[in-house]
Amino acid sequence: MAKGNETARDVMSTGAECIAAHETLDRAAQMMRNNDVGALPVCGPDDRVTGIITDRDIVIKCVAAGHDPAQVTAGELATGLVWVAADATVQEALSRMEQNQIKRLPVLENDRIVGMISEADLARCLPDDQLAEFVHRVYAKR
Repeated sequence: MAKGNETARDVMSTGAECIAAHETLDRAAQMMRNNDVGALPVCGPDDRVTGIITDRDIVIKCVAAGHDPAQVTAGELATGLVWVAADATVQEALSRMEQNQIKRLPVLENDRIVGMISEADLARCLPDDQLAEFVHRVYAKR
């Protein structure tokens, strides 16, 4: 259960691996498979996070659009970066995810990724009613 003073660092999953912006989407898909994740932060040459790419992005924006995942780079497909600081409260992280209707949130410290918060992480720490409200807000059609 989430306590009032828990931070993003307390609930995040560690070990988030970046994909370099110049890497291709087929490589991104392989990394997702190997790490059993549905999203990867995209990093520039300075190892700073510049965006995020999801398995859905690869399918919808590349494959279904008729593009070759071996020719499109992660940087070309990366969406804008929404993130939270490691010392932010869990409530701040929830608000950021709800406002942007996203299911995964990178956690940064000193402009470097230190983890990701996913629905599974929230399910482990939130009371059922708060989790239900989060799911309703994130999946609600705008």
